[in-house]
Amino acid sequence: MATKEGESTDSIYPTIDVSLLSSSENELQKVKSVLSSCGCFQAVGHGIPSEFLDKVRGVAKEFFALPDEEKQKCVRAANEVEGYGDDLIVAEKQVIDCCYRLFLRVFPVDQRRLNLWPENPTDFGEILHEYATKVKSVMDDLSKVMARSLNLDEDSFLSQYGARPIMQVRFNFYPPSPSADVLGVKPHSDRSGITVLLQDEEVEGLQVFKDGAWATVPVIPQALVVNLGDQMQIMSNGMCKSPMHRVTANARRKRTSLVIFYLPDPEIEIEPARELVNGEKPRLYRKLKNYAAINFECFQNGKVALETVRL
Repeated sequence: MATKEGESTDSIYPTIDVSLLSSSENELQKVKSVLSSCGCFQAVGHGIPSEFLDKVRGVAKEFFALPDEEKQKCVRAANEVEGYGDDLIVAEKQVIDCCYRLFLRVFPVDQRRLNLWPENPTDFGEILHEYATKVKSVMDDLSKVMARSLNLDEDSFLSQYGARPIMQVRFNFYPPSPSADVLGVKPHSDRSGITVLLQDEEVEGLQVFKDGAWATVPVIPQALVVNLGDQMQIMSNGMCKSPMHRVTANARRKRTSLVIFYLPDPEIEIEPARELVNGEKPRLYRKLKNYAAINFECFQNGKVALETVRL
């Protein structure tokens, strides 16, 4: 989507300097505005070196460049999400994503299915663990910032994740597709609390639905793209928005990305923060646990998960 005349790229998909959030009231207010309007931004100043981000992209590209028989060593089982494969068929009339992905659980560590983790590239596991650890630290800090921006105790959201939050990673490979009707990933909102995406350093594809139209997220190689998920919308009683987004296919160029989903412990109940429920703002969502399972079931039945948990 082209930028409208007089409209900056930053107004379409804002940039937040994470390093300023503890000292700049203006940057904190910018976060509050972003969360309540579009629920997505590009995070810079996050402290992860650009050289390391390139290394993360490198192992992703190395894996997808392997011969099929090598990638099949990580293939997912039938009707399972975790492992390597293309779009999982879960609904009779499902629109198929033009995407290959490697989906893995990283945290808690004791829930890793290491038989599905690639042994080639040889440093894959080491790099993934380091990257996920760094991103978790950024996510935890952002959760505290989001709470402060709403005048809450900084642990108001993090405390609802529990002692064993879930972190899942999905490596994506989008082959070129000459058809304009093909999507890399169909429109959806995330079932997570927070999602962090490391884009391809050159090829655009991610789009967010904003102001009634699809806006392409520009590539900033050193940035982390942050999308709030449905569970943050629930915990914030609708103050924070979970954006609808999709991925378009490129007619000539392949594209690789890496997305990390951060979810509360499925055994912990989440609910709107009590301070955000009052006479002017009634409670919007019921108390629930394992929203990811609710989301998956709704997808199979053609329902919008957030609507099913509204009061």
